[in-house]
Amino acid sequence: MSTSAHSPVRSSSNDADQARDGGTVTDRLVEANVRYASEFEDPGMDAKPVLRVAVVACMDARLDLHKALGLALGDCHTIRNAGGVVTDDVIRSLSISQRALGTRSVILIHHTNCGMESITEEFRQELEMEVGQRPAWAVEAYKDADQDVRQSMQRVRTSPFLLHTDDVRGFVFDVTSGLLREILPVS
Repeated sequence: MSTSAHSPVRSSSNDADQARDGGTVTDRLVEANVRYASEFEDPGMDAKPVLRVAVVACMDARLDLHKALGLALGDCHTIRNAGGVVTDDVIRSLSISQRALGTRSVILIHHTNCGMESITEEFRQELEMEVGQRPAWAVEAYKDADQDVRQSMQRVRTSPFLLHTDDVRGFVFDVTSGLLREILPVS
């Protein structure tokens, strides 16, 4: 059985079908982890990132941040969410990253053709209608990735919880070319 992320995902209607087909996607991933762990050697690293940088990026599966940025295990903290937007939880993570684990630089990465450009804040209202409870969080949808990167940079730079706000840079990753395009902050 292949554990490649590129192998087709089987869709099953019930647990019996899943067991017969070799299990769920999660089962395949856990099996892959067992193989990984059998050859794993403790790298003897500290939790503090070697390059003292935190990268905030979209959760999009097309972004292989370590390869795209030439990073190795232990080089950075990676914080990902839908859109790569700077939310209260991202500020929480950055605060811990800086204050407890020594990071000084922040890189923000949005990307072209992001799903956040195709939804609206109505998503929240639709969820409320469906489940009967309003989500406590904002969708943070946007139409212009460049402008949202600028807004995210501003949120980081003005946060009272962050110690290091002088080295904050933002980029848009092109999903077709693999190149980063730097976004200049609001002057």
